[in-house]
Amino acid sequence: MSETRYYMPPEWAQHSATWLSWPHKQESWPGRFSPVPAVFAELAFQLSRSEAVHINVMDDSMEEEVRTLLKERDPEGLFVSRIFCHRIPTNDAWCRDHGPNYVFRECGGRREKVILNWEFNAWGGKYEPFDADNAVPERVAALQGLPLVPTGMVLEGGAIDVNGSGLLLTTEACLLNPNRNPSMNRTQIEESLSRYLGIGKVLWLHDGIAGDDTDGHVDDMARFVDERTVVTAVEDDPADVNYEPLQENYRLLQSFTDLSGKPLRVVRLPMPDPVFHEGERLPASYANFYIANSAVLVPIYRCSRDAMAISVLQQCFPGREVVGIDCCDLIWGLGAIHCVTHEEPALL
Repeated sequence: MSETRYYMPPEWAQHSATWLSWPHKQESWPGRFSPVPAVFAELAFQLSRSEAVHINVMDDSMEEEVRTLLKERDPEGLFVSRIFCHRIPTNDAWCRDHGPNYVFRECGGRREKVILNWEFNAWGGKYEPFDADNAVPERVAALQGLPLVPTGMVLEGGAIDVNGSGLLLTTEACLLNPNRNPSMNRTQIEESLSRYLGIGKVLWLHDGIAGDDTDGHVDDMARFVDERTVVTAVEDDPADVNYEPLQENYRLLQSFTDLSGKPLRVVRLPMPDPVFHEGERLPASYANFYIANSAVLVPIYRCSRDAMAISVLQQCFPGREVVGIDCCDLIWGLGAIHCVTHEEPALL
């Protein structure tokens, strides 16, 4: 009997589309929800210049809102044919964590695209209800006629980052938190990641950044930009609460090797000036960028370090246009661009 293998491509591999879930939960942006749909519209427009965009909406009126906001950005309708709305209900807009995790499954010389059905429990049961979000992969699989593979493990997309060559970045603070998989130890978690994502080595970082309610998602700190290069957020101010955890993760990354034992190339990415709203420190980070087919969308925060972050990432992605998206409103929901996007890789 042929062995079944799974493989998760890196984010920079060719996409067939990007998925979004349209925002509607006003409590996620208390007192500041009104500008958020326009940020999503800007993201959808920028992405549609690069690839197809699929948006989960609740009903006809929400789709009408989407179309109205998109028409403001694309009045001539140059890219509207690439944007599709689907009646897939959600509890919230964080598609990175509840959206479909596409991987390739190989068996008997046949390769197919499948969706992994990780369990979603709203970052350890922090926000209820989350039943609609947890059902999104199943509904997308039914919509597309793709196989759905149950894993029996809680995992959010923002908790992991892969290089497509056997390496996976994550944090102990998130994946080893008992509010996710209390019956699984580190070895069992690594075995599950290996089985379903084609991973040969898990690279464990420690703690996340201040203001992050996900218990330390790696996509706010360190990201692969090619098979052997990682960009990592580094705070240079010793008085900042993020200084020690980010310096420690930087040191760890410098000690890591790939599957052949070669050290990784580690590129420093600045942190923005601290962002606060109503006295609350927000998890603002340039590492929460999203890699599309022809562009890289980077969150910016109206501060002096924005240009430096864009420059660093442009050097990492010479073949793509690096576009800054103002996320000062979006980040009040405790997430930015990578948190609301999910790639669908192309089966080549």
